[in-house]
Amino acid sequence: MSDSRKSALKLFKFYSAASILALSSIVTLSPSYAAADENSSAEDSSTPSENSTSKTENAVPSDATGKDILVTAQRLNEARAQIQSHLGATVYSMDQKQIESIPGGYNQQMNNILLQMPGVTQDQFSQVHIRGDHNNLQYRINGIILPEGISVFGQTLAPRMIDKMDLITGALPAQYGLRTAGIIDITTKSGLQKNGGTASIYGGSHETIIPSVQYGGSTGSTNYYVTGEYRHTALGIDSIDGSSTPLHDHSNQGNFFGYLDHILDDSNRISLMAGYSQQNFQIPNPKNIHPGENGTTGFNLNGQTDYRSNDLDENQRERTGFAQLAFMHDSGPFSMQASIFGRYSSLDYYPSVAGELIFNGMAQRITRRNVAFGLQYDASWHVSKHHTLRGGFFFDRERGSTFSTSSVFAADDDGNQTSTTPLSIVDNSGKTQLTYSAYVQDEWKLAQNLTFNYGVRFDLYSSYRTEHQFSPRANLTWQPTKSTALHVGYSRYFSPPPFELVGYRTISRFNGTTGAATGVNKATTPYAERQNYYDAGIQQKIGKDFTFGVDGYYRRSHNLIDEGQFGEAILMTPFNYSRGKIWGIDFNSSYTHGGWRVYGNFAYQKALGKKIKSSEYNFEADDLAYIAQHYIYLDHNQSWTASGGVSYTFHDGVLKNLQLGATALYGSGLRTDLTLANGDTIPNGASVKPYATVNTTIMYRIERQGINLRFDITNIGDHVYQIRTGDGVGVGLPSYGARRGFYFGFSKDI
Repeated sequence: MSDSRKSALKLFKFYSAASILALSSIVTLSPSYAAADENSSAEDSSTPSENSTSKTENAVPSDATGKDILVTAQRLNEARAQIQSHLGATVYSMDQKQIESIPGGYNQQMNNILLQMPGVTQDQFSQVHIRGDHNNLQYRINGIILPEGISVFGQTLAPRMIDKMDLITGALPAQYGLRTAGIIDITTKSGLQKNGGTASIYGGSHETIIPSVQYGGSTGSTNYYVTGEYRHTALGIDSIDGSSTPLHDHSNQGNFFGYLDHILDDSNRISLMAGYSQQNFQIPNPKNIHPGENGTTGFNLNGQTDYRSNDLDENQRERTGFAQLAFMHDSGPFSMQASIFGRYSSLDYYPSVAGELIFNGMAQRITRRNVAFGLQYDASWHVSKHHTLRGGFFFDRERGSTFSTSSVFAADDDGNQTSTTPLSIVDNSGKTQLTYSAYVQDEWKLAQNLTFNYGVRFDLYSSYRTEHQFSPRANLTWQPTKSTALHVGYSRYFSPPPFELVGYRTISRFNGTTGAATGVNKATTPYAERQNYYDAGIQQKIGKDFTFGVDGYYRRSHNLIDEGQFGEAILMTPFNYSRGKIWGIDFNSSYTHGGWRVYGNFAYQKALGKKIKSSEYNFEADDLAYIAQHYIYLDHNQSWTASGGVSYTFHDGVLKNLQLGATALYGSGLRTDLTLANGDTIPNGASVKPYATVNTTIMYRIERQGINLRFDITNIGDHVYQIRTGDGVGVGLPSYGARRGFYFGFSKDI
């Protein structure tokens, strides 16, 4: 072990021991009051309030009424929220009613719901980017981190289990780390309020059919909730040609989620969450393409040189399962949540061997597996009316394995095929990663309306590399009036490369074949990204109904992490730019009055990187040379993004329980290569054409029968818009947004 690694480990052990000792010792202290806490508004957590919590003196008796259990459960939920304070960060929230009011409602996938929030950019393969970052998202369920899984097209979580969802971004407090572009913090349904559920069927265009069921309830001190859905569609992945009926694009998907908690007494609760998802995708085919067309070479497979692209049969399967067991304790000034978790994830790519050999000279059967388990502990202590201390630690162990069998042809030094009989190259690898994190922070109330939240966290990971960092954080929040809140903050970030996506082929094994690297024969292991992040914003409420906010940010990155789709298999591969700079501004507004709900978001951003520093073999020499000397736009940069929605619900008269709504989405276009008049190319030098889409919804509830009906139209103007051209740094396939669709839904209370 290197001296630097030994030193880092010693510092981590000392820091962890000190934090645990301090947190353990304060359990025995019992101040006579509960300090004022901080709750986020629906738009921004920079608006503090003065709510306080208290606890019942006696434990819940075995014959306690349902009302007693409800009060205790709600108080424990509030205490959990206080542990996960996000004071000074920027928070955008959606609850059940808001999700249901958008076209598709809970039948939408998670990425489409996130697109309704400020600064969120749409990309192909159901990807979203927040504030110019490539993914770098962390999902938390009831405050517990969900380790990342191996997923390209699929969605591990179905929105139906969401009671409330927060997007936390900006200058984050010390308790948030590792993935820092955005924290997707989900509070799940629990069955706490009443016994019952819903069975539904939803479907329409693109052969879409989505049956689902959810049910929850409580018995004694135990609450439970389960939901499951099946999804079939003929538009599993973005169309690659803009067609409303893309070729070979069917998908079958299933999701399950279950939640169970038991209140032990007035101060303690134990809970269990588990979920599983499996998605099978066909990879859509370009129509009527033959080898030799569109600049391809065409290879000879035992005398066969022609192969219709229509006949390609490539498929991908993605699976993820997880479980989380948590213990929650609240004793007035002190609250804590301790949890253990496990997650299994896999991805299998099945090539169309003959077709890929003839088109590309290489076909790969790839399997990736990742198994993770770990511990998380978070605690808060209201020391006094001026100070609230928070601290915790996180440990994660992951084992990643890659198994690949590649079919290639023998070739000369210039890449020309020298044999028509394919060779088989097996390239398997595996690695274990350990991640350690710890943090401590103090929420210091300098005055009644002025709060300083400062802290530090330590992160260390050890796998292909061993790196670590101490990261200071500081946020100042000022509320000069009850309707105005301002915040300014700085955060130092440390983001390891996504371990589940790091996988290499042994380059030397492919020398002398059609699978040899076409770029630089170098494969540096990705580095952790280190950022300095600055953020400032204001949230203003006008009257009782209208709220608007503005938030600006600027960040400088060392070893900026990006991801690209390289090679034949549809997999994302992380790589680094040596330097990066990203800045932008977000605007948000909302209006609620009577039956009206209106919101509008607008964002501007710039994201630039310079000099490729890892995974170099995926790039052409000319691109590497240009990027080494110039800042270029990141491929996922979209300068202008906007989203908005309006809904109206009739509360009386003959139209009572009828709701009408619409949403809109605008993007100025992601990046693509720019070809100059002399034939030279500037990587990511141009942008795809702008686009705008509008979706509508009509919903009606028949209260007496417990029946809900809905009718949705997506992309009402049938606008043909391109998301990707297929050109750009790390861009593998062209893709288009979904064409117009008509969908009907029926659900019944059970």
